[in-house]
Amino acid sequence: MAENNTPAAPPAKKGKLKLIILLLLVIILAVGLSVVGTLWFLGGGLPGMSDDGTSGEEEAASAFEPSVYLDIEKALVTTVQAQGGRQRYAQVYLSLEADSEQALAAAELHRPLIRSQLVSLLGNSEFMELQTPEGRAALADKMLQTVNQVLEAEGEVPLKRVLFRNFVVQ
Repeated sequence: MAENNTPAAPPAKKGKLKLIILLLLVIILAVGLSVVGTLWFLGGGLPGMSDDGTSGEEEAASAFEPSVYLDIEKALVTTVQAQGGRQRYAQVYLSLEADSEQALAAAELHRPLIRSQLVSLLGNSEFMELQTPEGRAALADKMLQTVNQVLEAEGEVPLKRVLFRNFVVQ
């Protein structure tokens, strides 16, 4: 009998590349699961998902309503109180911001009453207060309260904000 003296081929070595890829996949999976688990337990859910399974972006898009504005074209001009008895003037151009067209329509309807109240409020302001940004911000808040009081007295929807388009005191 003839003997087969050819050496047997050595067994194929498994490449280290497969082992490295497998380890990387396991590490990435472990990190991903730990991040998702942390967000789930601490945040009450996954980002972008609400309780009913809809996307947060869809919910935000349907809930967002842009503000609407009404410019009061004619400036409010009045004298303001100053120290030393000097007569000072204030001129203010306003815009009204609201959440709905209905609120602006109500403000437009009652504009003479609103304008009268705002001129009185501006006339009772101190000149030195109107010189500072804090004083102007306080005036805007008072004006918003005044406008909303007028609208609520008429049974209308309140406004969101009073904005100054131009503000001059001299």
